[in-house]
Amino acid sequence: MGTLWQSELRRIALLLIGGLLLGALFGNVALGLLIVLGAYLLWHLYNLHNLVRWLRESKKFQPPEASGIWDDVFEHIFRLQQRNRKRKRNLRRMLKRFHKITVALPDATVELKPGSDEIEWWNNAAGRYLGLEYPRDAGQRITNLLRYPAFLEYLQKGDYEQGVEMPSPVDENITLRVRVIPYSGNRRLLLARDMTRMQKLERTRQDFIANVSHELRSPLTVVSGYLETLIESPECGESYAGQLHSMRQQTERMNRIVDDLMLLSRLESEIPQADAEPVAVPELIDSIAEQARRLSGAEGHHIELDVDRALCLKGRETELYSAFSNLVFNAVRYTPAGGHIGIRWRRLDGEPVFAVEDSGVGIAASHLPRLTERFYRVDTGRSRASGGTGLGLAIVKHVLLRHDGHLEIESEPGEGSVFRCHFPAGRIASCKPR
Repeated sequence: MGTLWQSELRRIALLLIGGLLLGALFGNVALGLLIVLGAYLLWHLYNLHNLVRWLRESKKFQPPEASGIWDDVFEHIFRLQQRNRKRKRNLRRMLKRFHKITVALPDATVELKPGSDEIEWWNNAAGRYLGLEYPRDAGQRITNLLRYPAFLEYLQKGDYEQGVEMPSPVDENITLRVRVIPYSGNRRLLLARDMTRMQKLERTRQDFIANVSHELRSPLTVVSGYLETLIESPECGESYAGQLHSMRQQTERMNRIVDDLMLLSRLESEIPQADAEPVAVPELIDSIAEQARRLSGAEGHHIELDVDRALCLKGRETELYSAFSNLVFNAVRYTPAGGHIGIRWRRLDGEPVFAVEDSGVGIAASHLPRLTERFYRVDTGRSRASGGTGLGLAIVKHVLLRHDGHLEIESEPGEGSVFRCHFPAGRIASCKPR
């Protein structure tokens, strides 16, 4: 028990003794005790009154004068007030720093009210890119000011993992990438970044690849023609057969790279067709499997088909052919002789899925996230020896994106690999009889 409480108990004991003496003096002990306890109660009420008045008067920082236990109560409350005021000052400084930082950010930043689409605060960049003005737009709903359909759908869906690109309401030549970040419970922060320069660089890159690929095609055609002539020539064909054969292989490989670059450039730049036609995927797979058997040749791979003949897909046949054939031909190239390759086209949880499973060398987990990058190779020497261009899986990824699908990869070294192309159930089509 603390010293203050001991003092208070002594005070009570002294008051009781005083009450008894007072009662003995007047000949009524109960009356003496009542008077003393009443005085003690009035003292507490007086201190409670001072406490309430002190707490109400926020501008009065010093605690009232008191004694005993009440002096300790006032002192503790005063210290709590001091700590709270210090925290508030720190929070205000942090808030001012945060606002200064966000004002200085080059990205447009808009703070929305909790549980609402109403605008609470924005920085200077939001005025430049989104056209917000104070005080006109304070408290306005962000959906009333940004009416771009893709943004409205993005905000309504509530899935903020991916952003959305939209033209700036101030200048249509500026492209913004808008993303919503939830924080602190039901609060949201809207960020808009100017992507115009990045888009121009991306278009320049795509145009460069397309132009270079187109320009390379003509000289490669000429070189291929001369090589064929030299190989068929009796004089050169016998003397330089090995060199000419190697040159023709490399020329064919360059032609495949050019073809893949042009296809990839087209997939990246073209807008996906809205009026997709039903594609007879079973017949497409039959054709690819037949080509895979010819590519396997003396390797003798066991190619197994498991195809739902009644399952077709809405899309573009040429693009789906490119994606599916790349996966199948990769399995043939990277599976040892006599290995197993399974090609499946079935519904999985209601969605159409194209899968290629092989018993090849497998891929380490560290390589899986980068497999769809252009020219990324797990084993450079082996890829070149097998005739790969390093663009196949990049083409697969872009074809799937244009068909609202995604690629799933499972692989372990020495255990083979499984590549699955998942498509949404909305793209299922009825197969037309042939």
